[in-house]
Amino acid sequence: MAAAGGDSPELEPGPELAMEPESEPEPEPEPEPEPEPEPALAAELSARRSAEARRLVLSPRRLSGPLPAGLSQWFPALEVLDVSGTGLTEMGNELLSLPCLHTLLAKNNRLGGPGSLPKGLERAPLARSLRVLNLSGNRFSEVPPALLQLRGLRSLSLGGNRLHGIPPDIQELHSLEFLYLGGNFITAIPPELAKLPSLRYLVLCDNKIQSIPPQLAQLHSLRSLSLHNNLLTYLPREILNLVHLDELSLRGNPLVVRFVRDLTYNPPSLQELAGRTIKTRNVPYAPSDLPESLVRYLSLASNCPNPKCGGVYFDSCVRQIKFVDFCGKYRLPLMHYLCSPECSSPYSSASQSSTSQSESDSEDEASVAAHRMQKVLLG
Repeated sequence: MAAAGGDSPELEPGPELAMEPESEPEPEPEPEPEPEPEPALAAELSARRSAEARRLVLSPRRLSGPLPAGLSQWFPALEVLDVSGTGLTEMGNELLSLPCLHTLLAKNNRLGGPGSLPKGLERAPLARSLRVLNLSGNRFSEVPPALLQLRGLRSLSLGGNRLHGIPPDIQELHSLEFLYLGGNFITAIPPELAKLPSLRYLVLCDNKIQSIPPQLAQLHSLRSLSLHNNLLTYLPREILNLVHLDELSLRGNPLVVRFVRDLTYNPPSLQELAGRTIKTRNVPYAPSDLPESLVRYLSLASNCPNPKCGGVYFDSCVRQIKFVDFCGKYRLPLMHYLCSPECSSPYSSASQSSTSQSESDSEDEASVAAHRMQKVLLG
């Protein structure tokens, strides 16, 4: 306090208050920008209210809470909502009150924690109206189950999140035409993904995928397949069935650079040898002659792809990688399964030229492999 005379009394340091040499003051850390108060945002949106507005874009800002209450009243006819880069951590229940919304862009936010999406999303009118959903650049570690109930979705983007897998229930999105899951940590593709009859564009680049399920060849509507920057070493030969595929990206994968023969081969069991004999020699039998398990086992015989062989196999086979032409654009390494190491003739497909084998036999293997691999990687 000031002295009665108006001057502050001077304090002398006592023995217990030895004065330290003055040091440079440490710079204070710059304060983080304060989140914009929701009332201010609500006031701004209220001033922009329009019963006829179809599109609303919120400029990048820092929001500490969900979408402001009243949004559906101010913009009842809203069809496109863009809240990208606003820092949202949750969407809030107001989202459920937008019955006309067909496009929701919420990329580059902080969504992904508990409560990021409102409860009851699958029962709201939004579940029927929403066609485009972009949640890329957020923090989702799994595909939210509620999204798999949005049966009207045609485009779903979850790139640049923290996904480690694709749920089998992805097959429920029957109307999906565009699926972007690039830039995650996905290691496997579920076969159920092949049950999306309308899928035209599939982006799985920049993940950790090691193999492609052969069922993916059932995506007959597929036009573009992006698999670059994964861990693929071969593709299933069934991929040749994707005759409508226009774009195939495989760069950045450790695809094989030479023909690999006899990768692994486990000698067939006595049961398999007996089964092969029955199938190749057409030994007659009736279901009543054998146990049900053996009848089922015999029905699982696979034909050797070597047209000169005519053999079959069950569990024991030779894996072999061959390059074949695909759509006249690519030279792909495809996995084939042969009945024995002696069955080394290549698989001949309709797209493979009749002279390709004689050429590969006569050319230097290393140079041929490198040349063909360039064609693959250019995809």
